[in-house]
Parts: sequence; C-alpha cells; structure tokens
Amino acid sequence: MTVNLRDYRPRTDDAEAVLHLRRLLLPFNLSTAQSVETGVTDAHPDSHYRLTLAEDSTDGRVVGVLRAGIDHQAKEPGQGFAVVLVHPDHRGQGIGSALLRAAEEQTAAAGANVLGVWALDAPGRAFAEQRGWATTGHTLHMLGLDLARAVLPEPPPLPAGFVLRDTASLGDDPRALFDADAEVVLDEPGSVGWVLDDYEDWLAHDWHDPLHDRALSSIVIAPDGRIAAFATAHSDGGDRYRSGMTGVRRDFRGLGLAKAVKSHSLHKARAAGHRLAVTSNDDANAPMRAVNTWFGYEHGITEVEYVRPLG
Repeated sequence: MTVNLRDYRPRTDDAEAVLHLRRLLLPFNLSTAQSVETGVTDAHPDSHYRLTLAEDSTDGRVVGVLRAGIDHQAKEPGQGFAVVLVHPDHRGQGIGSALLRAAEEQTAAAGANVLGVWALDAPGRAFAEQRGWATTGHTLHMLGLDLARAVLPEPPPLPAGFVLRDTASLGDDPRALFDADAEVVLDEPGSVGWVLDDYEDWLAHDWHDPLHDRALSSIVIAPDGRIAAFATAHSDGGDRYRSGMTGVRRDFRGLGLAKAVKSHSLHKARAAGHRLAVTSNDDANAPMRAVNTWFGYEHGITEVEYVRPLG
C-alpha cells in the first residue's frame, strides 16, 4: 500500500477522520470534531502545532495521524512533542516510522532540541526502543469510572468559611481561576515543567476550550476570596466526561479540598447524564492517586514517556 503524508485541511471531513482514529485507539481520550478543528486553527503560533495525515493513495482513507509541535509553556525552551496513531489494520507497513520522521523534521525545524512521545502499549514501547528512544521514567495511568453504577462518595465537609461553587459562577471574569491554575501547575509532576504566564493564551485554549464544561467544573473559595481548589471538567456532548486538572493551592493542601471539588464535579456529571468518567494520573502523583482510588476509578491503560534528542 502506498501512503501519502499531507497536512490537515480545515473545514473538510478531515476532522471526522481524525476523530474516528482517536476514538478507536485512545478510548480514554475525549475529543469532538470541533475540538480537532480548533486545535489546529486556533493553535498558539509559538506551538507550531500541526496535524499530519497518512492517507491511502488508492482510496483516500486516513490510516494514520500525527500530532506534533512545541510545548510553548515549558520552563525550558525547545521541548517538542508528538503523538503518532496508526490504524491497527495497517501497522507494520512503515506508516508509523514515516510519521515519526515527519515529527522529528517538523519539530526540529520549529526549534525543538528534544522530542517526547508517549507509548501506550507493548508494541508501541518496542517501536520506540528499537529506534533509539529512551524512557524518561515517567508513566501516565488512564483511569475509568462507571458513573451509572458507581457509589460516589459525598464531598467531605469544608473547613469553616470555605464555599463550594460551580466554575460557571465566575461569569466572564475567570482571572482568579487562572491565578490558581498558574500556581498549581508549578507542582505538576512530569519530565517537562510548565509555566502559565499568558492570561490571554489561557483564556483562548483552556477557558474557551470547546470541551471545557464550566457547569460541571467546580471551585472552592477560601475565606480570603482566593480560589483554594478547583476541578476542571470536559465533556463531549454525549455520555463521556473527563476530569482535567484537579488542583489545590499550596496554602490549602491537607484539608480534603481535592476530594471536595472532584466529588462535586462527578455528582454533577452523573446528574447531567454522563455514564463514563475518565481521568489520567501521573505515577509520581501519590496524593492524586489516593483521591482517584477513593472514588473507585479503575485502571485502563498505562502510557510510558520516551524522549530523543534532535539535531
């Protein structure tokens, strides 16, 4: 089979083709055709984000997809990323290798000096290791919770003076949430550290993310008026719900606030008709692992991170 690599074409059926492959290979991923489209058209220019499609030249079917770019929020510049997806019926034909080479070329040309990928199964890990990629030691666990059957624990009582609210209560002024997110992300485990210092970028790509469901997201307001904790929720307009960032500011840790905001969000999600909740958990984040175990999340798949220097 001959395969052609080409760029994603906005305002075509490419979004549906990418979405189909994502749902097939990444069952714990939450995505819609709109989020695929805006991910490309509204990408931050410093991210150099591109979608590359591997297309069967005989019938035009999309049999592989590459997401690649620069992590422009990383503490250290030059951190490239790539996600390679190949349809199971077309593996072993060199498509993954071609897409990975394209990722190396694209990100190196954009200024990356290192490229990171996540392998989600044994063949994927073998694929990376055979090509000289080295593991960073970081693993990410994808977890699922059957909301239709789960016995959700009630939110623990809040300390005196703390108030639990929907994120939608912030209206059109979410600056307080950005400030909390910017503090919490500094402690996010991973091989790449992040810094949130661009409010307009955060508004465009987090607050206005088409998957962000403000009605299902939750915040805890401290007596001093700051957002002490938050749980960001994403939904696909159907029956799937995903927890994004669940964070507690440093001054307020150890008070049970992570359980409070996440429990509040999960109860709202079930009441809204969502049947499956998914989340991810870095293996190094023991406190969040304990919270997810408390809710009854079950392990789905584990991704292993690999890196390779460029240039």
